[in-house]
Amino acid sequence: MKKTSTKIKEVVAVKSVKIDLPTEIFEIPMNTNLVHQVVTTQMANRRQVIAHAKSRAEVSGGGIKPWKQKGTGRARHGSINSPIWIGGGVTHGPLKDRIWKKRLPKNIKNKALFMILSDKAKTGLFVIAEELKVNEAKTKQGREFLKSIGIAESCLIALPKMDKNMI
Repeated sequence: MKKTSTKIKEVVAVKSVKIDLPTEIFEIPMNTNLVHQVVTTQMANRRQVIAHAKSRAEVSGGGIKPWKQKGTGRARHGSINSPIWIGGGVTHGPLKDRIWKKRLPKNIKNKALFMILSDKAKTGLFVIAEELKVNEAKTKQGREFLKSIGIAESCLIALPKMDKNMI
């Protein structure tokens, strides 16, 4: 079987321009501790608690004493919700009412963002394109476009307005 090579058409029209970046955003020295604090806060706020075990108060049933206290020859019991019983509550199980949320002031979040942006600009991983136009909404063509401007893995594209083809 003979392989035929298909050339990708003009994927995206790019107009690149050199611009001066504001120094109050793009010349901030990196503080890794501050960036780490912001990242861990974001990860904690995304965390969801899913593990939950019912206590003896949450298990259904058990409103009546299973048998009388004396005279049966069996051990005394007050409720079938006891952790000793099968189907009873769990003694020290995980509860879903834990709160992982953390809050950081806006100025700290903004400063960390500016640090990351300035670091990306210093290392050459920050690209500004004045105009992006996509002919067809194809992932392969988008990947080829990113390779052509020097981005191999992943990136963040900020658009000035909604464009379904770019998305």
